[in-house]
Amino acid sequence: MDLMICDYFANMSNNLTPEELEEAKQAVYVPSEKYDGPKVQGYDFSEGIDYDKLLQSYSNTGFQATNFGKAVDMINSMLSAKQEPYTGPKTDLSKPLTGCTIFMGFTSNMISCGVREVIKFLVKENLVDVLVTTCGAVEEDIMKCLADHQIGSFDFQGKTLREKGLNRIGNLIVPNLNYSLFEEWCVKILDEMHTEQEEKGVIWSPSKMIKRMGDRINNEESVLYWAAKNNIPIFCPAIIDGAIGDVIFLQSYRREGFIMDLAQDIRLLNTSAMYAQKSGMLILGGGVIKHHIANANLMRNGADFSVYINTAQPFDGSDAGATPDEAVSWGKIRANSKEPVKIYCEATLIFPLLVAQTFAKHVFGRKKDAKKEGNENERVENVE
Repeated sequence: MDLMICDYFANMSNNLTPEELEEAKQAVYVPSEKYDGPKVQGYDFSEGIDYDKLLQSYSNTGFQATNFGKAVDMINSMLSAKQEPYTGPKTDLSKPLTGCTIFMGFTSNMISCGVREVIKFLVKENLVDVLVTTCGAVEEDIMKCLADHQIGSFDFQGKTLREKGLNRIGNLIVPNLNYSLFEEWCVKILDEMHTEQEEKGVIWSPSKMIKRMGDRINNEESVLYWAAKNNIPIFCPAIIDGAIGDVIFLQSYRREGFIMDLAQDIRLLNTSAMYAQKSGMLILGGGVIKHHIANANLMRNGADFSVYINTAQPFDGSDAGATPDEAVSWGKIRANSKEPVKIYCEATLIFPLLVAQTFAKHVFGRKKDAKKEGNENERVENVE
């Protein structure tokens, strides 16, 4: 029976007419329109190891590597716009505005891990203007000044760690001792703030509290330290969602009446966006930090430059997974802005490389130019 079926189909194929064969050929080879996109080509290691050229080659590699290349271009556009003088109206903001206000958002795990040092570089060098993060980032930045986080494993068992008083963040370990040290430090700050509230009428906001923490920690390894020193506000709309909230809760039973005013911060954040001559968004992760920055930019009919880095997908309707084009529909990214970019990637892998190709080159190029100018001035003085 099987042989009969094979013979049947063999006879059918032998009976195809030239017209039928041509029709099949046309179906396979639909005529192509001319397309002038860049050639797909990766890095050739036979030419040796040149990390700068390797990262430059990402643009033509395809997939998320190409999105990395687009993000490099986008951030460089932000930095170029930032060099332009601010020509807008006078503001009541404490930090002078530039040609582009760069809003950077990151989730707390970016401070838990080694990306903290990358973020610190951006803040120390005054390369970003506004930070938005979550409670864990604030407390862990301080905590790391008091004790170390350590590398563990994603496979460590929760029950065993709980018995040992060790907390796991992915493959990082944070002992409960670190939280005890933070509570001891934080209670002193809260008492100080509460006293100023009672004696001087100071009403604190999350950003004011975070600045005070940055002023008091006096540690150059801290993001909060450099933000306070450079007058870069850190907004944390979920300030009580973590150890800081635990401390405030316990402190409320020791000393009642402490006030935290969020209205001050939403006014300051939104007006920072409204006054921005150009606006750039650089967001690591999703959720509250992503939406808080995007919603502030809605007040100016959207950001001009946007880069998202996260692993979330859009199919569940979450804010984390929402694509930049969804933000365009809300007016959070301008419809006529430079094409926004999303890199689907875990940030510890890609963000340090992105900074290396953008902010770091900008800083060290600027320092090199300043040194060159200084040498030329010295040469002229010697001639005279």
